[in-house]
Amino acid sequence: MKLYASPLQGFTEAPWRNIHQMIFGGVDAYYTPFVRVEKGEFRNKDLRDIAPENNEVSHLIPQLIASTPAEMEKLLGLFIEKGYQEIDINMGCPFPLLTGRHKGSGILPYPSEVRALLDELAHYPDQKFSVKMRLGWEYFDEWKAILPMLNELPLSRVTLHPRIGRQQYKGMVNMKEFAVFYEECRHPLVYNGDLLTVDDIRRIEEGFPRLEGVMLGRGLLSNPALAMDYKRGEITPQAELYGKVKEFHGQLYRHYESYLQGEAQLLSKVKPYWEYLLPDMEKKQKKAILKSTRVEKYLAAVRAALL
Repeated sequence: MKLYASPLQGFTEAPWRNIHQMIFGGVDAYYTPFVRVEKGEFRNKDLRDIAPENNEVSHLIPQLIASTPAEMEKLLGLFIEKGYQEIDINMGCPFPLLTGRHKGSGILPYPSEVRALLDELAHYPDQKFSVKMRLGWEYFDEWKAILPMLNELPLSRVTLHPRIGRQQYKGMVNMKEFAVFYEECRHPLVYNGDLLTVDDIRRIEEGFPRLEGVMLGRGLLSNPALAMDYKRGEITPQAELYGKVKEFHGQLYRHYESYLQGEAQLLSKVKPYWEYLLPDMEKKQKKAILKSTRVEKYLAAVRAALL
């Protein structure tokens, strides 16, 4: 199966992607966190993140989030201008600030709005499109009004996270509903959700043998070697893993240190990675990292944890 790196706002940005491919690899394509139109304009951080000169991974798929054809047109124009030929449409984001505006999974209860958005794709016959979605926003069967529209389109793939938006990332994934979607979807299908170990990936692979692949999100943040381990067919020993994480963290830290202003800004960027990274680490060591308020103490705590 193919392995895709999920787009996670604030985490899987260009520096993370570039360094991850260099040190760990195993990922067939990386998705960018979604780009959106805000007050009629693009956010500068989104423009930096998708800029070709800032990206070194072998296969990058930019993602957009929109609720109207006008927004979609503006975003597609940006991606095409940057030279991208494959584009992903986000219909899965669960965050209320966006779903309340009928973006992400918030558009799923409104099939006519989905149809208006998807009709825009016909104007771009030379582009490849994919869709990342959830089962619905409030109900687990909202996808049933959406999938027939998707099946009509020449999509390269559909990625499904089998939760509803209201769950965000809590509660169980709905594998019963996923199985029905799997049978009815005419496109290459990718599974996304709660894949934390190689065994988790293999269980999905065995249960759904026609899948094109899986998308790794929090599992890849927790264990950056996850995709590599699956591809190699062996688990990276802890000493080797910690050594690679030490190198990975060092490069990521130096990148952000090179342009962020002040200790507080730097720590607010790098510390959140440890909320996911190496969850089996000794709790005392993880706490020392997350509680650090000065760079010197932070770096000392990281060194102690990765010995």
